[in-house]
Amino acid sequence: MITYEWLYILAGAFFVGWSLLSLRDRRWGNAGFWGLLAASFLLGSHVSDFVNGLLVLGMVGIAGIGGLKRSKPATTTEIEKQNFSELLGNKLFIPALIVPLTAVIGTLLYNYTPFGETALFEPRRETLLLFAIGVLFALAAAIAWLRPPALAPMEEGRRLLDSIGWAAILPQMLAALGAVFALAGVGDIIGSLAGNIIPDGSVLVAVVVFALGMAVFTMIMGNAFAAFPVMAAAIGVPLLIEDYGGNVATIGAVGMLSGFCGTLLTPMAANFNIVPAALLELKDQNGVIRQQVGTAIPLWVCNVIIIYVGGFLLWT
Repeated sequence: MITYEWLYILAGAFFVGWSLLSLRDRRWGNAGFWGLLAASFLLGSHVSDFVNGLLVLGMVGIAGIGGLKRSKPATTTEIEKQNFSELLGNKLFIPALIVPLTAVIGTLLYNYTPFGETALFEPRRETLLLFAIGVLFALAAAIAWLRPPALAPMEEGRRLLDSIGWAAILPQMLAALGAVFALAGVGDIIGSLAGNIIPDGSVLVAVVVFALGMAVFTMIMGNAFAAFPVMAAAIGVPLLIEDYGGNVATIGAVGMLSGFCGTLLTPMAANFNIVPAALLELKDQNGVIRQQVGTAIPLWVCNVIIIYVGGFLLWT
């Protein structure tokens, strides 16, 4: 059976490769950072929480002293890239389409055909595992089609990863932070405070507070995955689902989307909003956020309506 552990090993192997390439170029900070991240993927399930914490602190230390630097490895030349672009045009996107197609088609076949009876994948993990398999298929197809230098895929991956820097692992860290907050009882505290604000039996007000909390906590912590455990424990599960009998799927899915509206509005979501501005060399560091305000706010309002109508009015 292919399990999550296989996915960790695959990711860890790539980070080992990038660490070794950085070591070859004497980029000690980059080599150390990606090496520690590789260790967390490869060994994290087999060592104690204390050791995992030390790995995280090591990465924080390297990033904190500015140890991560941009790299410019030699891969395909600019002339070769331009020739590929002119010769192939939009066909260059074909490998990228292999990834979602593999995930979607593979999931449908696994769930609705006898293929699922093989128990090839860990239960309820098949989509993510197929997504990773799609990445490998896309990589193999691109190499067979374009025939780049042997190390070009790894070098290009390193160049992009070094350009993003520590923000590349920010979603993973913030998701873990959300779990820590939930275990610390932050959701219960917010729930008690919300109980003083929300009138008894007022479903609409509860929906608004839930969606607003998702957006605000996402803006504070930079990731909806970090906000969701807190707001689900505070309002989503005890009030909207258990007390008012709302539709679990609608509340969960659209609640997350409400959090993503907050993602569009915060510099804490550095990998989405600050890194692109840096890569594009925009004069305004918050230029990406300013352009997204007009989308985020109307979308949040639509989410409130969807949760209220789809999760309660049409559900009951």
